Amino acid sequence: MISSTFLVCHAQEQSDLESIQQQIKSKQAQINLQLEEASKIQRKLRNIEILIADSAKSLKKTQQSLVNNQQQLSVLNKQKADYLVSLNQQKKVLAKQIRSAYITGNYDFAKMLLNQEDAAKFERTISYYQYLNKARKLQIDNFNVLVADLQLVNGKLQDNQNELQQLKSKQLKQQQDLKTNQTQREGALLAMQSAIATEEARVAQLQINERNLLEALKRAQQRVEKQDLSLSGLKSRKGKLLMPADGKLRKMFGRFRQGQIKWKGVVIYGSAGDSVVAIHHAKVLYSDWLRGFGLVTVLDHGDGFMSLYGHNQALLKQAGEVVQAGEAIALLGQSGGQSRPNLYFEIRHKGKPINPVSWLKL
Repeated sequence: MISSTFLVCHAQEQSDLESIQQQIKSKQAQINLQLEEASKIQRKLRNIEILIADSAKSLKKTQQSLVNNQQQLSVLNKQKADYLVSLNQQKKVLAKQIRSAYITGNYDFAKMLLNQEDAAKFERTISYYQYLNKARKLQIDNFNVLVADLQLVNGKLQDNQNELQQLKSKQLKQQQDLKTNQTQREGALLAMQSAIATEEARVAQLQINERNLLEALKRAQQRVEKQDLSLSGLKSRKGKLLMPADGKLRKMFGRFRQGQIKWKGVVIYGSAGDSVVAIHHAKVLYSDWLRGFGLVTVLDHGDGFMSLYGHNQALLKQAGEVVQAGEAIALLGQSGGQSRPNLYFEIRHKGKPINPVSWLKL
């Protein structure tokens, strides 16, 4: 026969278990609410960061156009200076010929004919003046060509200066658009921090991000397997690979990031807008915005090797393009909810993260 004390204890344990289960359900419900709110903000963040990427690429293009324009102006100004020097030289030569003709009496050809007594001397004089006239005509023709060239250069200079003003106005607007988008992004980040308020929610968020990355890589890899491109892999390049960006390297691979989740790559802190380059010859496997990683480029190096470049400001290559070692593939940024510009970098072999520090030429 079961004692009443045992029954009471059993009932108490059952009550405690139900209470714990209810607390777990309540906690999970809170986490789900936070993740749902975070998901909405992530979508908003994605749209803003894509706008920032468009503005950044346009601004970069405009800045390059400004550099090219300034170089062209420099060349044209030198051409103008050279033409002016040549014109002054031509003026002096013509002035000298005119003075010489005047002094020898060439200004009165009829008088010269009447005063000639020696036929041979007369013939030589005629030949001499014909030579002078031809030389003078050549100088005048050269002078006219230089004047025409100078006018052409002046026209190009004016066109370039007009283009320069337009480019500067365009640059100013692009900078303003970029600043506006960045302000909106800061608001979204603050909302994200408020939404993900607990340790459990942050861990769950990282787990979702990792799953999204693996799914994206799997889909991209399936597309690559159907393509015919021979890539040699990275095995022979261990310790010799290019740094993907300039900046301060944080060696975080393998360290705990949040809860039991570990870092699977490294971070390089740099300046927004700096070039992010391919570490080796590859084909672009993935190029898009990805939750938690922002604007991401993933390169396939062959033989199961991939490299991942996240948190970019803008992506310069599309999926399917072939890139060479050192070629710019993105602009360094802080997409994916980062508080400061950095590049998140991974190397994976057959889907498994490996320590990038061992492979880069530091």
